[in-house]
Amino acid sequence: MNKRETGAQKERQVCAYLVSKGVVMKERNFRCRQGEIDLIGYDGEYLVFFEVKYRSGNSKGSAAEAVDIRKQKKICRVADYYRMLHGCALDTPVRFDVAAVEAGRITWIKDAFPYIAAR
Repeated sequence: MNKRETGAQKERQVCAYLVSKGVVMKERNFRCRQGEIDLIGYDGEYLVFFEVKYRSGNSKGSAAEAVDIRKQKKICRVADYYRMLHGCALDTPVRFDVAAVEAGRITWIKDAFPYIAAR
């Protein structure tokens, strides 16, 4: 299995896990010119943008550590576009979560990073 297939498999696994925890999924692999968001769904009243990260080992650091500030800014730009495209109300609570997959275990990090406004 190549990296893309492995990534898609892990995203499906995480999606099923999140749905089992009550998340209502709206989008998978939302893409636009600004970039991509792996999963988008509602956790209660929150519109949540999920970044899924997989690591087979920790030689390059943990999966969660791979979501650096550059990646966070990109996710926020894509989230802004998604919200505009779908007419989300400005007062809709938004959250940015990371789902880290390591050693066959999923760790859901809620509110993993704050919104970063585009400049």
